Formats: sequence, C-alpha cells, structure tokens
Amino acid sequence: MTTLSRIAGRLKLELAYYKCLIAHPGTPKLSRVLLGAAIAYFLTPIDIIPDFIPILGHLDDVLIIPGLIWLAMRLVPADVATSCRSVSSGSIDSPAHRG
Repeated sequence: MTTLSRIAGRLKLELAYYKCLIAHPGTPKLSRVLLGAAIAYFLTPIDIIPDFIPILGHLDDVLIIPGLIWLAMRLVPADVATSCRSVSSGSIDSPAHRG
C-alpha cells in the first residue's frame, strides 16, 4: 500500500506543477494549451481509441498524454519550470501571491 500512496502523492505533485505552469505568466501560450489538453484527456472518460480494443485501446493513453506533456515542457523556459517546481513542492509561495 505504501507504493500506491507514493504514486498517488507523486501524481498529485505533478498535477500541482502543471497547474502552476498553466497559471504562470511566463509560460508560452502553446505550452498552456498542450498541458491543458493532456490534463483534460487524462481526466475525461472519452478516448480516441476505445479501451475495449485490445492493446490499441490503452496504447493511445500511453502515447498521447506523455507526448503532449513532453512537447509542452520542451517549450517552457527553464526559469519558469524551476520556479513552478519549487512552488509545487511547497518550498515558496506561488507566483500569483508574489508582489
């Protein structure tokens, strides 16, 4: 059960990180759209290829979500990614709360 708890904690941390990236003013618009699409695809029950089709049904989830996230992260400036990683881990206040 501890492994499942760690996975859930890591997922929660990554979602907070992506949420921060979407909200950060330094994140390019295309990255925001790609991250939003990846999160929406992950959370919605609608798939491009239905899951009941053997192998292909789950393969789209394994390829589309990481692909969208990878592409979005390639476009995010390093300082924005570092800042949001700090915020999502709870070490500093969010960019919206800074003066």
